[in-house]
Amino acid sequence: MIDVKNVSGGYKEAPLIVDQVDFSVRKGEFFGVVGPNGCGKTTLFKLMSGVLPLWGGSVSIDDRTIDQYDRKSLAKKVATLPQLQQSYFTYSVRETVMMGRYAYQSGLFKHPSAVDERIVDLILQQMGLSKMKDLPITRLSGGERQRVYLAQALSQEPDVLLLDEPTNHLDFSYQKQLLDELKKLALTSGLTVLSIFHDLNIASLYCDRLLLMEKGRMKKMGTPDAVMQKTLLEEVYQSTIDVYANPSVASPQMNVMPDYPYAADGALGPQLLNVSEEKLVFQTSQPLKTFSSAVVGAGFGWYNHFVNYHVDKSFDCSQPDAFMREKFKEWQLPEHETLAMMTAAYVTNYASRHIIEDDFSLYVVVTAGTSNAVDVLHGEKHGFIAAPGTVNTWIFVEGELSDQAFIQAVITATEAKTKAFGECEITDPVTNTTATGTSTDSLLVASTQTGTHIEYAGPVTKLGSRIGRAVYEATASAIEHSLKGKQL
Repeated sequence: MIDVKNVSGGYKEAPLIVDQVDFSVRKGEFFGVVGPNGCGKTTLFKLMSGVLPLWGGSVSIDDRTIDQYDRKSLAKKVATLPQLQQSYFTYSVRETVMMGRYAYQSGLFKHPSAVDERIVDLILQQMGLSKMKDLPITRLSGGERQRVYLAQALSQEPDVLLLDEPTNHLDFSYQKQLLDELKKLALTSGLTVLSIFHDLNIASLYCDRLLLMEKGRMKKMGTPDAVMQKTLLEEVYQSTIDVYANPSVASPQMNVMPDYPYAADGALGPQLLNVSEEKLVFQTSQPLKTFSSAVVGAGFGWYNHFVNYHVDKSFDCSQPDAFMREKFKEWQLPEHETLAMMTAAYVTNYASRHIIEDDFSLYVVVTAGTSNAVDVLHGEKHGFIAAPGTVNTWIFVEGELSDQAFIQAVITATEAKTKAFGECEITDPVTNTTATGTSTDSLLVASTQTGTHIEYAGPVTKLGSRIGRAVYEATASAIEHSLKGKQL
C-alpha cells in the first residue's frame, strides 16, 4: 500500500534529521510511530506527505511515487492531520469539514455536490460534531477543533491517513472515541492509518505494528509486544520504565518509574494491627503493593487499609463486595485505599508471627476456623454454595517483590496452610479424609516495594522458607485458638 524506501531528509537550515528510514505499511493496517522528542517523527511524516522534499529514497503509494501524483490525485490518496492547526477565519464546523472535499470538486465556481453533502454529514455524525456543525470554529476548544480537522481529513475519503498525535488536546473519552472510530475504519473500510504517538500505552492498544525511532533512525519495528521491551525503551527514552501485561487485553503497558526517594513505614509488624471483636484492621501510612483473593481488592493493587471482618456463618454472600463498601463508609475508610476479607471465624482468635531479617521483615496474620473444612479432592461433595471464608491469611513484607515472588509466596503459603491442617489432624466432615483447608479461604501478600529486591519466594528461598514457617505456625495456632475458644 505505502512503501517508504531509505528515506532521508530535513530542513534547509538544519542538518539531516531523518536518516535511511525504510518500511512498508499494508492496506488496512494501523501503524504507529513512536520515539522521544526530536527523534524525527514529524519530519518523517512531512517527507512522506510531500510537504518536505526528499533528500534521498522514495515514498510510494500503490506502486507510484508521490511525485507522480498531481495535487488533487494525491489528496484523494493521502490525508494528513498535523499536530497544530491555526484558524484565522470564522468558518463554521461544517464549512471547515467541507473543505476536505476540494479534490472532488471542479469548475471555476466550486459548489458541493449532493454526494459531498452526504459524506460530510455522515462524517460529522461519526465524529460527534453534528450538534455543533453551525458553530464558528473559533468558538471551539482545542480538543473540539482537533476533531473538526480530523473530520476534514476523513472527508477526503483517503486511502492513507497520516496523523501527528491525533489525541493531542483530547480528554480521555474523546481519545477513546476517536481511536475506536479510526480502528473501526481500518478494520472495516481498509483505511490505512499511520499515526505518531507520544503516549506509548495508547499506541500499544491500537496499533498493529510500531516503529520506534531514535535520533532520526529506525531503532526497532514490529508488533507492540516486540517493540515495548523494558531494556529497549529505557535505552531510547533514558528513563526507568516498567513494562507489564495489560490485565484486560493482549497489549503491553508501560509505566514511567519515579526516581525520587520513597518513604516507607519501616518494619511491618503488630504495632499496625488493631483488633476488635468485629474486625482486624491493619493500616499503613504508605500504600502496599498487594496480590490477593479478597472480597474487595482482589488481584494486584495498592492499599493502605486491610480489613478482616467477622460475619455470622449464615451471612448472605450474594453481594459481599457491596456490603463491605457500605461498611467502609460506616468506618470512614477510603474505598480506593481499602482491601477487605470476610471470615466466619472469630477474629479475636487470630494468630500472628513477626520475623525481622537483615534484608527484609515479615508479618503474618491468620484467622482460622474448621467447621467447613474440606478435602480439595472432594470439594464437589459439599455442593457449590458460597459461604463466608474462615482461613484468611495475611502476609506483609518489607521488601521489593517481583511479580514472580508474589505468586510464589502465595504457593508457599498455601502449602504451609495445608501442612498445618494435616498436622492438626483436621478432617473433611463429609468424606472423613484429611482436610487441605476450608471451602472459602482467602490470602493476601502485601509489600512495601522498598529496600532489598527479592526475586523469588519459593520454599527453599530465604523469604519463602520464612513465609512457610510463619504461615504454618500461625495457622496451627489459629486453629488451636478456634478449637479451644469460641466455636463457629
